[in-house]
Amino acid sequence: MKDKTPVLELQDIDMSFGPIDVLHEISLKVQEGEVLCLLGDNGAGKSTLIKILCGVYKPIRGAILMDGSQVEFNRPRDAADRGIATVHQFGGTFPLMSIGRSFFVGVEPTKKWGPFTFFDRKKANEIAVKAIQDFGITRIDDGNRLIGGLSGGERQSLAIARAVHFGARVLILDEPTAALGVKQAAHVLRIVNEAKRRGLAVVFITHQVLHAMAVGDHFAVLIRGGIAADFRKGDKTREEITDLMAGGETTEDLEIEFAIRDGPVEGRPHSAAP
Repeated sequence: MKDKTPVLELQDIDMSFGPIDVLHEISLKVQEGEVLCLLGDNGAGKSTLIKILCGVYKPIRGAILMDGSQVEFNRPRDAADRGIATVHQFGGTFPLMSIGRSFFVGVEPTKKWGPFTFFDRKKANEIAVKAIQDFGITRIDDGNRLIGGLSGGERQSLAIARAVHFGARVLILDEPTAALGVKQAAHVLRIVNEAKRRGLAVVFITHQVLHAMAVGDHFAVLIRGGIAADFRKGDKTREEITDLMAGGETTEDLEIEFAIRDGPVEGRPHSAAP
């Protein structure tokens, strides 16, 4: 049985800024109802890849395909029109806006009174609260609440619910759990699984291996702008993935190095003082 056509595919993507190569020969694909975890440490090229996916940068070489057909993003609007939604680390929300207003920013529902057109606050609040509660965020029941009063996990959930409501097919999550506590991070991971259940293709960018393993189906490790490993769920252990992200330096090697530096390894005698 042949694999389904990926919703999103990158073929041999190269990116450079002047003489500096940032990405080279990046090939990835993600299916609907699948979570692709893109793992990498700081400086691995994750941010540049995100900007290519959402239309901020155009690659120097290579192709982007959606549903098997090549596409070209000249600006972020082009990617959004194709159903690619990006949620950044803090949800891309506006702290001094209400939930309803933030949910519909740029596409506000309106109502008329005589010759005047007004923002339909009631309609916006009702739709926003329902969309959030459908993702299991039952604590939010008032669309007039300010975004600034929400937790980090609730902001992430709001941004994801908004993307789904407006028809996203590919959801790109940029380090969504990096600044969250354990409980809030767990809630965001449940939201990611719900998005996957609804058939979205999710690209989950993170450097936290445990979070990736909790939701991921397909994994790629990015090191110095290249794909160091591409594997499926269950193919590698947590320790093996961590070692890959460290560029091949194993956890065991690090433990030995720290033991030698900080004190004698068990079973090894103390060296005599000079």
